[in-house]
Amino acid sequence: MQRPDTPYSPHQTTAKPRLLDQVRGVLRRKHYSIRTEQSYVDWIRRFILFNAKRHPAQMGKAEVTAFLTYLAAQRNVAASTQNQALSAILFLYREVLELELEWVDGFERSKRPARLPVVLTLAEAHSVLSQLDGTKWLMASLLYGAGLRLMECLRLRVKDVDFGYVQILVRDGKGAKDRVTMLPQAVIEPLTAHLERVRALHNRDLAAGYGEVWLPHALDRKYPRAAREWGWQYIFPSRKLSTDPRSGAIRRHHLDEDVLQRAVKEAARLADVRKPVSCHAFRHSFATHLLENGYDIRTVQELLGHSDVSTTMIYTHVMNKGGRGVRSPLDSTGIASDRHPQVRTG
Repeated sequence: MQRPDTPYSPHQTTAKPRLLDQVRGVLRRKHYSIRTEQSYVDWIRRFILFNAKRHPAQMGKAEVTAFLTYLAAQRNVAASTQNQALSAILFLYREVLELELEWVDGFERSKRPARLPVVLTLAEAHSVLSQLDGTKWLMASLLYGAGLRLMECLRLRVKDVDFGYVQILVRDGKGAKDRVTMLPQAVIEPLTAHLERVRALHNRDLAAGYGEVWLPHALDRKYPRAAREWGWQYIFPSRKLSTDPRSGAIRRHHLDEDVLQRAVKEAARLADVRKPVSCHAFRHSFATHLLENGYDIRTVQELLGHSDVSTTMIYTHVMNKGGRGVRSPLDSTGIASDRHPQVRTG
């Protein structure tokens, strides 16, 4: 231990953090979400293990290419997964190791195959919703009735719902963008009753010495009391308190996304809907049904939060017109419906 009267030496430094801790530190300094942090750290760890635990500074394009090829050829991952792994590795080299390498910008990202979204008919959407109840029905109704993404719904806070203007303010959505969408009239009454129950839960947490919620962008330091205020609480809180993996604080987070995902799949099974129904199918259906009802595509684009109208245009291909609105020549032949061959069994 250094004596109090010993002069400070610039060579006396603390041990350098381990590489993955450095990655976490840079991610947090740049305000990446905890989900991105967990994903990037996991991919970087896999990359290092794949290359026999060599330090990334000793590797280059050949090792990165081999890892991405392994993911595609042997692990058979989707293009989006391969791109996520590449993003994590490039973040490591650019932002953490700060290496200026010519090959970093030479990678081409895998292209996703062009696929049409799964869209429910109006009857199918209502049939699936009818198999849900309580909080799960309310969340699914917001996905379909307001065009919310799953995580946008789960991250809603009390202050984000404006009953006066009948609208929802989506904060920090995809691409870190804010947008405004409608608040469906059908959910106003049940949402109001739900918020009364959530407020009672929050009051019990406060009485027990808890009641704080996670705040983004260091707002907890700027507004020390905001974390306990009612307006900042999640609309769909978890049933249990949990420990923040970054700060260690005990808080009540929002519901886990698996809760609604499992409920929607089970509801689709009970409703006998044969399509691969997911939570995101409600958002696709929201956009398609608005276009079918004659709303302007620019309006739908704003409600969805798309940067480019070409992204919204995909819903014009799945509108309820069948084959781009073209009439089949078979339907013009006048063949009677009773001329079809009888189905024989046995």
